[in-house]
Amino acid sequence: MVTTRGPGQRAGLTHAGIIRAARALLSEGDHELLSLRAVARRLGVAPNALYSHVPSKTALLDDVLDDVLASVVAPDPDLDDPTAGLHAVMASTYAILEAHPDLVPLYQARQGVRGPNAVRLGHVMDALLSRAGVDPAAIPQARRVLIIHTIGSAAFATASRDGERQRVPADDVRRSFSKSLQWLLDGIVASHGAGLASP
Repeated sequence: MVTTRGPGQRAGLTHAGIIRAARALLSEGDHELLSLRAVARRLGVAPNALYSHVPSKTALLDDVLDDVLASVVAPDPDLDDPTAGLHAVMASTYAILEAHPDLVPLYQARQGVRGPNAVRLGHVMDALLSRAGVDPAAIPQARRVLIIHTIGSAAFATASRDGERQRVPADDVRRSFSKSLQWLLDGIVASHGAGLASP
């Protein structure tokens, strides 16, 4: 029996393989140089072979960024202390971003991430914010503020490694992020609902 396969299938391509190749390219240089053509060249295939897996450069960037978020540890939304849970998920996100300094500018440029892992983490955050007593109408903004704070802090932490000297020790930046995150969470809960006591 004869079957018809698309270009990507003939090349033996997988979405995961394309993401790995894109991440390798990003780790080697300027993210502006990333393109579907560059990824195809790295994989030894024609550029049109990628389109059955990734429709555009923007989609490729979103997929790469979302793939990294798969490593973020998300707590159970039903845990006893939702504020501690929010602190844990944002601290895990910060650690992942800090471990991938080459990708942090892309998270800033894209103003967050779109994709299944981002959606999963968003649902966890919303559930924890709700259980912490935050007004439902304020939850989307509270989630956005927490994400902006985390990405911005990671950008500061990773930028401080560039150049001949490190302006602020990484451990100090990490501790400052943890403390400021707790202050932010306390303020969100205090301002937008009855909340639960923080540890």
